Amino acid sequence: MNIHIFEGFTDVMFEVFTALAPLAILFLFFQFFYLRLPTRRLLDIGTGFLLTFLGLSIFLQGVHVGFLPIGEIMGQKLGSMSNKWILLPIGFIIGFFVIYAEPAVAVLIKQVEKVSGGYIPGKILLYTLSIGVGFAIIAAFTRIFIGISLWYFIVPGYIIALIMVKFSSKTFTSIAFDSGGVATGPMTATFLLALFVGVASVTDGRDPLLDGFGMVALVALAPILSVLTLGILFSRKEKKQNAQDQAKAYHHDR
Repeated sequence: MNIHIFEGFTDVMFEVFTALAPLAILFLFFQFFYLRLPTRRLLDIGTGFLLTFLGLSIFLQGVHVGFLPIGEIMGQKLGSMSNKWILLPIGFIIGFFVIYAEPAVAVLIKQVEKVSGGYIPGKILLYTLSIGVGFAIIAAFTRIFIGISLWYFIVPGYIIALIMVKFSSKTFTSIAFDSGGVATGPMTATFLLALFVGVASVTDGRDPLLDGFGMVALVALAPILSVLTLGILFSRKEKKQNAQDQAKAYHHDR
């Protein structure tokens, strides 16, 4: 297969430029009227904008020539297997490592660990998100194979999430609902979406337009449920620790 790596790269660069230009103009407005940062700082920020422009352009070009085609091809090959249910463990592994490598997730866990002062370990949060999305991919494959409506996953899922909020701390509730949006980042929306469209296109009785999409909604729901579960476990741990501390204090006073 002949792939022209930089075909359409000019259009991609123009799209990224039009997306970043308003941010640059807004920054310059604040710089002239409010911030008045020194020249050295301006050079650093300008270099950051340039690297962001180049990075996004190259990434999106890679998506067009690499991620989308390979995701669809893999989906078609996997969906053509005689035993489709073997895709469930394969899907879990793919979902786990896609989120593990998701750049937006890496930013989230670093911020959470930093702001919480290490109270919420980044590794635990990362594994929680990855496992949750792995199960979401299993649910998405099951939906394609059986032909279940997306509503049977989304509505009960969010009802369960709202119930779990009452048993989790406010901190984990905030992190959970942000995690849902973060998990549906560029890795998920490019590779996994193309993968599911490919599977749906070769599955008998399935419409790629109707059954191939909806996976992102499940991926957005899974981190909410998994992080809320982690919050409930942390809450129980805190209550147990507080009970032990109170017992020690009581015996010490006596």
